Amino acid sequence: MRVGIDSYSFHRYFGEIYPGLQKDPGTRWDMKDDFVDFAVSLDVDEVALETLFYPATDDEYCAALKDRLDEAGLDRVIGWGHPDGLHGGRDEDALADLIRHIPRATAVGAKIMRIVASSMVYVDEPHGPQIENSIRMLKQAVKVADDHDVTLAIENHIDFTSTEILEIIEGVGSERLRVNLDTGNALRMHEDPVEAARRLAPYTVATHTKDIITRKKGGSPSDRFVWWPACPAGQGLVDFEGIARVLQDANFQGSLAVELDLMAEPWEARTEEENVAESIAYLKQIGQKIDAEAASVVSH
Repeated sequence: MRVGIDSYSFHRYFGEIYPGLQKDPGTRWDMKDDFVDFAVSLDVDEVALETLFYPATDDEYCAALKDRLDEAGLDRVIGWGHPDGLHGGRDEDALADLIRHIPRATAVGAKIMRIVASSMVYVDEPHGPQIENSIRMLKQAVKVADDHDVTLAIENHIDFTSTEILEIIEGVGSERLRVNLDTGNALRMHEDPVEAARRLAPYTVATHTKDIITRKKGGSPSDRFVWWPACPAGQGLVDFEGIARVLQDANFQGSLAVELDLMAEPWEARTEEENVAESIAYLKQIGQKIDAEAASVVSH
């Protein structure tokens, strides 16, 4: 079982600070020169590159980034759509932007592009029209993805349940649309993350391996983001060993890719490097345990 890092874990370092919820750490990173070097230092297998955090339409930069990733031997996924994606299937300009970005996956040597159809901005609006319109848009997008040999991976983005994501996958009906499973966002949608993984595992090609915890006092689970802040993997409520076993049984070939967003106390006072490193160490232990069990079964 491989491990990875999504660059969104360092969103503050790339200049995205949640207003009223986070402080600016005063650190700024470059994707090629800082994030990739950190990923190499932790000996991970895969990285996910958020296109809003590097000049994804700059051919020269992308060529240099690809060379650096190739040199490091890192598999890669790129991400499009933060924060609201296709806006629940109602934004034609967003669809055009998605289609423009699909060829940018190959510019950095990626075969998988994580995408977003909606967000928590629209989660309390009727889901039926959002699902129907997202299917309509994604039927157009997968044609372009097929032309470029890219697989789109739709994330459960505090917008749809795993059942609804499955409805979108089946509605589009293309092998060019698969799933980016976000473990923490499943719980933020009031689902058991292991059950969500079991439902989506046959279609999952990438993950956001996110652990979350609840606020100590006040608030409501209906506040799907602030009441369910993130924490290092292994410190929260998500059963990663259970999820990893489900993915293993489905012959998952991607990585358990750490993603951190709004950090809970006391971890918010730590650096991103500390929280990510702790998460990677924990996930490597799980991966080694599962790999050893699988090897034992094969040998017998």
